[in-house]
Amino acid sequence: MPQKTIYHNGKIATNSTPYFAEAMAVVDGKVLVTGTSSNLLQNREAGTKLVDLGGHTVIPGLNDSHMHVIRGGLHYNLELRWDGVPSLADAMRMLKEQVLRTPAPQWVRVVGGWTEFQFRERRMPTLEEINKVAPDTPVFVLHLYDRAMLNAAALRAVGYTKDTPDPPGGEIQRDKRGTPTGMLIARPNASILYSTLAKGPVLGYEGQLISTRHFMRELNRLGITSVIDAGGGFQNYPDDYKVIEDLHKRGQMTLRVAYNLYTQHPKHEIEDFSKWTSSASLYQGDHTLRLNGAGENLVFAGADFEDFLQPRPDLDHTLETQLESVVRLLAEKRWPFRLHATYNESIERFLNVFEKVDRDIPFNGLHWCFDHAETISDQNIDRTVALGGGIAVQHRMAFQGEYFVKRYGAEAATRTPPVRRMLEMGAHVGAGTDATRVASFNPYLSLYWLVSGRTVGGMQLCGGENRMSREEALRLYTQGSSWFSAEEDVKGSLAPGQLADFAVLTSDFFSVPELEIKDLQSVLTVVGGEVVYASEEFSQLAPPPLPAALDWAPTAHYGGYYHPASPVGAAMHYGCSSHHASAALRGPERLGESLWGLGCDCFAF
Repeated sequence: MPQKTIYHNGKIATNSTPYFAEAMAVVDGKVLVTGTSSNLLQNREAGTKLVDLGGHTVIPGLNDSHMHVIRGGLHYNLELRWDGVPSLADAMRMLKEQVLRTPAPQWVRVVGGWTEFQFRERRMPTLEEINKVAPDTPVFVLHLYDRAMLNAAALRAVGYTKDTPDPPGGEIQRDKRGTPTGMLIARPNASILYSTLAKGPVLGYEGQLISTRHFMRELNRLGITSVIDAGGGFQNYPDDYKVIEDLHKRGQMTLRVAYNLYTQHPKHEIEDFSKWTSSASLYQGDHTLRLNGAGENLVFAGADFEDFLQPRPDLDHTLETQLESVVRLLAEKRWPFRLHATYNESIERFLNVFEKVDRDIPFNGLHWCFDHAETISDQNIDRTVALGGGIAVQHRMAFQGEYFVKRYGAEAATRTPPVRRMLEMGAHVGAGTDATRVASFNPYLSLYWLVSGRTVGGMQLCGGENRMSREEALRLYTQGSSWFSAEEDVKGSLAPGQLADFAVLTSDFFSVPELEIKDLQSVLTVVGGEVVYASEEFSQLAPPPLPAALDWAPTAHYGGYYHPASPVGAAMHYGCSSHHASAALRGPERLGESLWGLGCDCFAF
């Protein structure tokens, strides 16, 4: 008979009725019952395991409705994360240290998760600064969707010279003599950034297995128990899925993953999806790892790029014909699909195709969705709802809001994306991050953005009319996201019969000051009744340690998301805050100034 565990003396947000409970009984990986501590303890059977929650708040396991966890896991241990780092001085100190320990021919990679507006200095590093800390080791720094900075060693490694032509949709910035400077510009698409990144060394297969486990453990540390992988460029099926499938077979998954298949061959998309819908079975696997459908790219002609530093791109005139053939196939096969869509102008054209197909092959309950939909209109929300679709929203505006306001104005930003209207009009809405190449994977940044309407740099984008209550935001990140993998019957709440996926938080999500939402993490994360992460007073419940990363790996020294309470964060407070504070006060007008003039010893190399 399966052992029963009672978690008691807590504040458990059930996403059910009643909303809060004190205790919860778990058996066979599912929630058995919730109620008061006195009632559950009084009626427990012999042999029941007890876990005292110590008054902590418990939430249903967070479910990121759009993340690139499979691709991210393959590279996680290779990447230096600047996610949440409070100053450029701190970030450059980390970069200098990592350069010194990285062996040839490996690169140092900073791949997304940061914006200059999070830094006290309110600017990004210069190429001069990067080259000074890394004269010989290749360094690649990705900034949002718009650019990448390569030092001289990285330019040599990738072979970019005076004679290298600009690729379509991208620019290799050059000096007056025609020599590449090290700045790559997405104009308008990010292919140049990602194709250059792909030239770097990769981990061997065993290293990828370990890296993926480390990434899952990091997500567990943040209370994430489920992720929907939206596919992605340079993520090839089935080759790049072998690691996650192998971990599943070994029983080493600590995260539930539903994955979508992203088309890989321009102008041959229909061949990709014909092959996959014939050779793979929808929802093959189980609730730990399962095939979820098609997308987020269905046809390359439909990629509307999300770089707000560039004008909105006009999509190819062949879009409708190409998209219709793919959507017809998917509708016939009853395969759910999702489609990357930033701008309302693109969504208008996409919906014209969907409605045409629906007239011949009714969608009729097919789980399909738009991803992102930052500028979708009320009219097109209504059309989406009429076709039974959903909208997966992410906190991309928390990282790009300042750029959006500069191009489109503050008023437009108040409803970008219009989450409140989506809910009012009856759309299925799920929350997420779109990590890992641009936005951070930290769910509490996304929850903070939903609740506060602010960017990570503090800019107020929207007022109360488009902000969520904390309960609403949590529902979007749990129950809302479960619809996007057709699992709303088994996850998203802590109600009887639901999967026992939950996180015990460091502080009370429902009452901490708004700004402190960003600092939350989990002290106990449970997936299917099994502890996958534990710390602080729950450390005795922790699962066995993971195999170690390579000793030079950035994550072995800095972990993933920066947290000031962590040993790494504490070590980084090294006594020149007055200079950083004065730099922050001078603000954005210093964007072109070098840190060497700050007058502190952070860069005493």
